[in-house]
Amino acid sequence: MSLIIGKIREELASEADAKTRKSLQRFFKEKITLYGVKTAVVRKIANKHWSEVKLFSKPQFFSLCEELFRSDYTEEAFVASFWLEKMVEQLEPSDLKVLKKWIALYINNWAKCDTLCNHTVGGLIEKYPESVNELKSWAKSENRWLKRAAAVSLIIPAKKGKFLLDIFEICTVLLPVEDDVVHKGYGWLLKEASRRHQKEVMDYVLKNRNVMPRTALRYAIELMPKELRTEAMRKD
Repeated sequence: MSLIIGKIREELASEADAKTRKSLQRFFKEKITLYGVKTAVVRKIANKHWSEVKLFSKPQFFSLCEELFRSDYTEEAFVASFWLEKMVEQLEPSDLKVLKKWIALYINNWAKCDTLCNHTVGGLIEKYPESVNELKSWAKSENRWLKRAAAVSLIIPAKKGKFLLDIFEICTVLLPVEDDVVHKGYGWLLKEASRRHQKEVMDYVLKNRNVMPRTALRYAIELMPKELRTEAMRKD
């Protein structure tokens, strides 16, 4: 396993450039650890090694992924997340404990959070719908990235019209949170839910518009017609 990690780090370093690193850093308020490699290239590197990685036992695979998350490099976290996305059909509800641990210990920017959660956590919840209750517990966590993960893990199911009541329940827990990354996370979730459930999401927004942070509100109504957006932005 150490040989694969060494190769990946060598390949990422060879593809890094200062201009890309500076460009990527602009998307983050906090200073993050980067090689400076474009996401498409990172995915190509991950795919290159997948044929070998997929033969590992689950404990070996998880150990490899954790080593990449632990490094703090955003691109290394992306490699692990791209592999986990491919493994989602082999994951089980009990594996959410491992994913939760990684988020709590190693996730420290929105890109790492969303890349892991949108497909891997979301795919696992979609496969085992009863596991959505685990996300509800994450929403109550003191960890800001678990809070965001509770929302963004349902982005793809929300686009399909799934988990609407659970989405509202999670958003309600997150409403009082004073954290911009959380506001953007559940605002994005409501926006995606509005694709199939415009009326229900609008009703939820109107009910909560006086307590919902404006950032979250703006995200939530982004796909709605102008007249509904105007109504939603009006305070009682």
